[in-house]
Amino acid sequence: MTTSDAVNDPGRTGPRSGTGRQPFEDVAADRARSVLAADGTEREVPPRRWRFFVYSAIGLAMFFVSVEIGGESTILVDHALSFVMWVLGPVVPWVVVALVALGTVRPFVTGSWRHGALRTVFALANIVGLLVAICAAAGYYPGPLANPDIGPFLWESLGIPVGLIVPVGAVFLALLINYGLMEFIGVLVQPIMRPVWKVPGRAAVDAVASFVGSYSLALLITDRVYREGRYTGKEAAIIATGFSTVSATFMVIVASTLDLMEHWTLYFFLTLAITFAVTAITVRIPPLSGVADDPYEGADHLPEPVSRGHRVAQAWDEAMRALAVAPGVVRGSWATFRDGVLMAAAIVPSILSIGLAGLLLATYTPLFDLIGWIFVPVAHLVQLPDPALAGKAVAVGIAEMFLPATVVAGHESEVLRFTVGVTAVSQIVFFSALVPSVLATRIPVNVGHLVVLWFVRVVLTILITAPLAHLLL
Repeated sequence: MTTSDAVNDPGRTGPRSGTGRQPFEDVAADRARSVLAADGTEREVPPRRWRFFVYSAIGLAMFFVSVEIGGESTILVDHALSFVMWVLGPVVPWVVVALVALGTVRPFVTGSWRHGALRTVFALANIVGLLVAICAAAGYYPGPLANPDIGPFLWESLGIPVGLIVPVGAVFLALLINYGLMEFIGVLVQPIMRPVWKVPGRAAVDAVASFVGSYSLALLITDRVYREGRYTGKEAAIIATGFSTVSATFMVIVASTLDLMEHWTLYFFLTLAITFAVTAITVRIPPLSGVADDPYEGADHLPEPVSRGHRVAQAWDEAMRALAVAPGVVRGSWATFRDGVLMAAAIVPSILSIGLAGLLLATYTPLFDLIGWIFVPVAHLVQLPDPALAGKAVAVGIAEMFLPATVVAGHESEVLRFTVGVTAVSQIVFFSALVPSVLATRIPVNVGHLVVLWFVRVVLTILITAPLAHLLL
């Protein structure tokens, strides 16, 4: 949408100046006068441009600035989570159980469990997830759940952190998405994002949020912006499956497990580059190329305007347009918090059921050994040592992204460990958490799409990473 289109749009009414750009003061005033209060009456909202600087700065600090507190260096949202867990104390597990119960009951109350076979399967699986949550909260791990790599891992490393980080992070999410920052950054990076990845410039915020924060929070951003009409279905699908990878902090755990910390800088930046390079390829082939490029049903499409003239000036104008109709910080944070609670309630039961099934298959059956043979020719092609082991390692990643690191940990080949470590992150798709998280959103992708994307991303990542590992290590 051009600048003139934006001005002629019913949501962007107002007189134009002789230069062809409507002064912000006029835009803000016009937009403010059209804002409805909660009671349905019209009220005038002053521009209050300070909100763009203050709220955006707080949002950026919360998600992208690491601070050492109590001997732990991590982003401020993680510290906020630690504080919440400290306040809740021994009731933390039962808060997560309550979330799981909400997510288990809600599909049956709303009737959504009837909307297709997949939703029915997940609704029934959620019941298993609720039983697992209750057992885990009580400290009781029956049968195979007693395996530290299964029951305690699912509950302590995935269930509790994801269940709490999504609502806690959602409180601050409004500061990133409501007050003009996405629009400002979007216009600035549009020349890169649109040609390379076929997504708006504002998607850069999602991408960075995953690497420094959490894929679950990034998915919450993506889903919210998609439902607001600022992404199309195809754009949301590309962002969710191409950028929503694990955080840099979890990459440290992967690198440490694989004894790669002496190459940490190389590992981090190469993983970042390869993940985004693979995404640039997958957006041009099925299944992503076939996703409908339509807005969310019932939402007015608000495409990112195509920059004309001075890019910084237009970025500022777009940010101010968004700011003029932004909700108050309390109302905006409450809305994202509510979305975060509902999303966490949908994700965690699936992690504890679908994720459990994947871990049990990986641990107690030869299924992934068999699937691994699919990747053996690829491993041979790029001369990876021990191709059969490499195949099994990358195959098991679809169950849980951390499992590949455990398969090749301690192997003598640094090239093999490095390639598997990069692939575990770049694959994006895994059933213990990412798949349930995506399916909990309105983003138009299904399990079939996700499995195909996983396979394609694994093959492409191996083909790109292994030669570089041979060269650089």
